[in-house]
Amino acid sequence: MKWRVVLVLLAGLAGIASAAESGQQRAQVAGKALIGQPGPSASLTSIDGQRIDLAASYGRQPVYLKFWATWCKPCNEQAAGFEQLYQQYGKRINVVSVNTGYSETEADVRAFIARHKLHMPTVIDDGSLAGKLNLRVTPQHVLIDANGRIVHVGHLDDKELHAALERVATTAPAAGAIALAPQSAAPAAFRVGDQVSGVTLTTTAGKKITLGAGKPRTLVFFSPWCESYLRETRPAVSAACREVRLEAERLARNRTTEWIGISSPLWTSGAELADYARENKTTIALALDQDGAIFRAFGVRNIPTIVTLDAQGRISNVVAQP
Repeated sequence: MKWRVVLVLLAGLAGIASAAESGQQRAQVAGKALIGQPGPSASLTSIDGQRIDLAASYGRQPVYLKFWATWCKPCNEQAAGFEQLYQQYGKRINVVSVNTGYSETEADVRAFIARHKLHMPTVIDDGSLAGKLNLRVTPQHVLIDANGRIVHVGHLDDKELHAALERVATTAPAAGAIALAPQSAAPAAFRVGDQVSGVTLTTTAGKKITLGAGKPRTLVFFSPWCESYLRETRPAVSAACREVRLEAERLARNRTTEWIGISSPLWTSGAELADYARENKTTIALALDQDGAIFRAFGVRNIPTIVTLDAQGRISNVVAQP
């Protein structure tokens, strides 16, 4: 019995280590295209009404953006350390807490802040900042030096993050103009009655689908980990994801409407989405929204969300998990 308990504990620790390693690997892959690039020139508003102009910091002080979610276990585990870093560096680094806004409410966010006694400004992203900074995991740390260049992208609250914070906090900006990432206005999200155009996706089977006129379609926006990972932290959402999956499979047998499941890229790769399809014996087409652009195009922030298109490619209805 004693050895059985030890083995169970070791298996649990291995699982924790594996998840952390996976998160760090994902963040590093996401950061490859970002390191050395100019930081985003985004203007943000905190939940308390504070305006935060990231570009105004460049040339004066570094910026530390931490993406997180209330339902994310490592985000909760890192919260106390995040507050300590803010207390340590808050006067030398512009520290901004960025809630992903993914299946969240403002009440959820405020409760998280109160529970963990966080004092740094917090913004709720609409998906646009996540898109600019290639958000792939939660938490995801993005550190921008005083010259406005991205110097660190990570997942862990580790020595590497602390060393990077200390380095940027003690390095003065160089003289000269500060490069900024191009500022592009986010396109307006499609609404009920709008004609959908310019949206193409590729299914896990390699089929390219351009949304528009031709046939009725129903789009199911989801994440493959919704049913399992959110079972404890968001049980109602988890149950809704399962119910929608089963109902979509049932209704898709009619074949009068083409059903397509569209997965967020958060904590999901193409291989993982394909595994999900095999494990659940999914018959409807599935596609990974590689950069979150399709989610943003339809203004989807909650999962599951169902969007129906008529034969002319117009949005006839949107139903989202509250």
